[in-house]
Amino acid sequence: MTETVQRPLQAVVDAQRTLEGGGFPVRRPFPTAQMPQVDPFLLIDEMGPVTWPPGEAIGAPDHPHRGFETVTYMLAGTNEHKDSRGNAARLGPGDVQWMTAGSGVVHSEMPEETLRLAGGLMHGFQIWVNLPAAHKMMAPRYQDIPAKTIPRATTPDGLVSVRVIAGRALGAEAVIDTVTPIMMMHFTLAPGGRVDVPVPTDHNAMAYVFSGRVRLGPEGAPAESGQLGVFGGGDSVRLAGVEGDSNGDVADLLLLTGVPLGEPIARYGPFVMNTREEIVQAYEDYQQGRFGVIPGE
Repeated sequence: MTETVQRPLQAVVDAQRTLEGGGFPVRRPFPTAQMPQVDPFLLIDEMGPVTWPPGEAIGAPDHPHRGFETVTYMLAGTNEHKDSRGNAARLGPGDVQWMTAGSGVVHSEMPEETLRLAGGLMHGFQIWVNLPAAHKMMAPRYQDIPAKTIPRATTPDGLVSVRVIAGRALGAEAVIDTVTPIMMMHFTLAPGGRVDVPVPTDHNAMAYVFSGRVRLGPEGAPAESGQLGVFGGGDSVRLAGVEGDSNGDVADLLLLTGVPLGEPIARYGPFVMNTREEIVQAYEDYQQGRFGVIPGE
């Protein structure tokens, strides 16, 4: 029997606060000057949490993308998506939207009308996953995954639970089809809870904590809300709640792993390609209307 090799924790990075879209607040562990990316992931934005007063909720109006995938995972509030391929969806708590921009798409992500009028809490994630050069110009596609269809599992002691968005954990397997091989899981850990998650050896791996405090890796290194832990090599990641935490709070984190592409990256605004020439072409195609327009707008 092969012995499991626990991935050591190599770094803990603080997320930076910034504004995105029409001006909504996000916590962003990367890209930053300290950490440009974790291949194949290009960006992690934790949207909020923010409680909007009536009439003040902000989203991301019409904008283009080419060359990668956007993953939106809602935790609280309701978001409306529309795109130039004719897709439209209403994302509520626990829902996931997986959009492969590929050769190009225009979309909008705005708070749902009731939230805009009455105000309320908005919290969620947008994650960008790079596409390999061979697939950057693939036909765009859209996957809308309601919360009720996302597989869930719990450890026998009930102290750790997971929502499997991509990949497999605790016997539960995701329903999403990804182009780049990745895993994306939302773990909730009670104080004293611990889990070892198998991760393919050819994946990069990281964990972003967005509530509470945890311990990461075989060292049990501490990390708290707003911090990203990046792991080294191995075939398993250890996640643990803080035993005897005086706050008695559960912790939540996203575990993200993926096969690094190892390809040149040229990125500017909403486009991520392999060369500067491809970026110039993307802007020309967008300006010439080749990405299409959102129906009715």
